[in-house]
Amino acid sequence: MTQTTDFKFADLFAGIGGIRTAFEAVGGECVFTSEWNKYSRQTYEANFPATSDHVFAGDITEVASDDIPDHDVLVAGFPCQPFSIAGVSKKNSLGRAHGFQDPTQGTLFFDVKRIIHEKRPAAFLLENVKNLKSHDGGNTFRVIMQTLQDELGYQVQTRIVNGKHFTPQNRERILIVGFREPNAFDIDSLELPESTRTVKDVLHRRGESDLAHDDGRYFNPRTGRVNPKYTLSEHLWTYLQVYAQKHRRAGNGFGFGLVGPDMITRTLSARYYKDGSEILIDQRPRPRRLTPRECARLMGFGDDFKIPVSDTQAYQQFGNSVVVPAIEAMAQHMRPFILDALTRPAAVA
Repeated sequence: MTQTTDFKFADLFAGIGGIRTAFEAVGGECVFTSEWNKYSRQTYEANFPATSDHVFAGDITEVASDDIPDHDVLVAGFPCQPFSIAGVSKKNSLGRAHGFQDPTQGTLFFDVKRIIHEKRPAAFLLENVKNLKSHDGGNTFRVIMQTLQDELGYQVQTRIVNGKHFTPQNRERILIVGFREPNAFDIDSLELPESTRTVKDVLHRRGESDLAHDDGRYFNPRTGRVNPKYTLSEHLWTYLQVYAQKHRRAGNGFGFGLVGPDMITRTLSARYYKDGSEILIDQRPRPRRLTPRECARLMGFGDDFKIPVSDTQAYQQFGNSVVVPAIEAMAQHMRPFILDALTRPAAVA
């Protein structure tokens, strides 16, 4: 992690700190964090100990802008459930509104708007699911872009970035980057590497570096064995095979995702704790789930990242997080323009 800092940033809807990790790596100092989930906060605080020059708040809807320290960059992985395919499907099945009509999460974007309007950071980076662009026939995304560009007056660009360029996971997310002042930033000029990493690069292996903070919960490096609890039971494995066969006959694409060491995975989701079906490691006699440590690696977190919560909470947290090196690449791409903006006065909103 970079010791000297070149700019200050605020971390909204912070989760477990994936975006913070990325921006600290390119010289940022986090001065404000907001995260309401107590288990995510537990993981965040284990990895980012409290300091006197950092403010940690809960529900952002209850935080006045005056209580947020001034910052140069705002980052936010604002909640995507109202906009995601899975989230929309669930809410429709429950007869609940989604998107901007959602009474709980759909309006959280407007807290991003409120803070940008009142704090006027030099730049921002927002992250969301790819489906944000198509939600409600494109109306949701249109409102977001009109708000950021027309109401707030920022120069805004977007790009879909796939995490497979950095880790062995097919994970497409939209990144929305804005600058307060016009500049030559070009989001599409960021070159994405052709990754050769595959599943074997995230799996536990005999003799791997000491992970004392895992305390043997997931893996025994001396024997090379993963805890047997991650292997599917006969009942669950049979159920998943029958379920997949039924949907294949119906012409649907639903089913489990069985992966070998030289493959890449499907997208890790927050529901992974339920049955692990989207990413199953091929082994005999039955496949197994990834361990939480392997999920951390799949999302690009280093092995020094502490996992103080239960497996259920860890799976949800990593499934909701970002691919850290993908965000770091975009942060590095933004960095010279952020630093240049800090030498220029802010325009009147």
